[in-house]
Amino acid sequence: MSFAKVSQNSVSKPLSAVVKNTQTLIRFESVTPSQGGAIDWLSNELTVLGFNCEQFICEGVTNLIAYVNFEQEGPCVAFSGHIDVVPAESGNWLSPPFAGNIINNAVYGRGAADMKGGVAAMLGATKALLNNTKNKKGRFYWLITSDEEGEAEFGSEEIAARLAKNNIQLDGCIVGEPTSSTHVGDTIKNGRRGAISSRIKVHGKAGHVAYPQNTINAAHIAGNIVNCLSNLTWPEDEPSSKTTLQVTGININNVIDNLVPSECEITFNVRYSHGYTSSTIKHCISTALSEYAQHLEMEWERACEPYYTAPTNGWSLLQQLEHTIYAQTGNYPMLSTSGGTSDGRFFANQHTQVIECGVKNSTIHQVNEHVPVDDLLKIEAIYTDLLARIFSHK
Repeated sequence: MSFAKVSQNSVSKPLSAVVKNTQTLIRFESVTPSQGGAIDWLSNELTVLGFNCEQFICEGVTNLIAYVNFEQEGPCVAFSGHIDVVPAESGNWLSPPFAGNIINNAVYGRGAADMKGGVAAMLGATKALLNNTKNKKGRFYWLITSDEEGEAEFGSEEIAARLAKNNIQLDGCIVGEPTSSTHVGDTIKNGRRGAISSRIKVHGKAGHVAYPQNTINAAHIAGNIVNCLSNLTWPEDEPSSKTTLQVTGININNVIDNLVPSECEITFNVRYSHGYTSSTIKHCISTALSEYAQHLEMEWERACEPYYTAPTNGWSLLQQLEHTIYAQTGNYPMLSTSGGTSDGRFFANQHTQVIECGVKNSTIHQVNEHVPVDDLLKIEAIYTDLLARIFSHK
């Protein structure tokens, strides 16, 4: 791994706490599922603030549930996030990926945007809430895992199960994933599409290419299947959430040019609207391919259900966040359900409103992932304002 020589011009004024904490978190090499010390550090910080902290390990994944009760009854709201990161692939990094250096007034490093910067900003907002806001109401949770970037089997899903086992029902959950596009606060996620993958094995009959009448060409059948999949329509789509299907592989294990292949494998992924469930997606596709049923075997993999938080009357996390962003930026955010899946799906239900809001996502998972210092300050201000609105007794 090489590092380009770039002058590290530091900001003119002393670094704010949110920048220092982002650097600290980046320096924990917490590649999934390792927490690398990051959750231990967070737990200590929250304990000092008066939170009750519980860490538990599930199949090598470290999870943190922390909470604080305020003086009066009120909403039960959580901040959800992850400190694990994808590996820092070799490439032309401007500085070591776990150094957290400041270059051109931005913090560089793996996880800077996804989502250690968000965690640091929420920590700053949490300190402001506890130190500055009087007459607080409700209960405030922190729900942090080291298993979001992997299969997500032993992280937030286990946290949600533990909350349910203890009869803890969240009214709202703020997920600090990077959601912004051009400016911090310009886009928030009030839902995510579902995702499911499939592997189709097409069976034919091999034979000499000169005598096709004696064969069943698995590749030809596969071509028809791919054409069918690519032309599917999705009438149950919601206007704000469109279903897309992408074929990701067509594989034939045949190195002989005069042999009709007897086997072909197709892989595809569906990102689907909250108008569907994984079961209805399976039914739609199986029905569409029914004429080829005798020639294929279909396996489904990695189903992730969608979630959606609609505008609502009464207590509304979405409305509070919209007003907060307007107050801090002068503009209302765009609502979106695009992008990949997130841990928000594990906490969303008919009662719990889940909204995702964070810094820009333009460099996540890339070489030279970074977050501008100004963006950290802006998202910290948004979180601070939002927490005050939620937990203030006014």
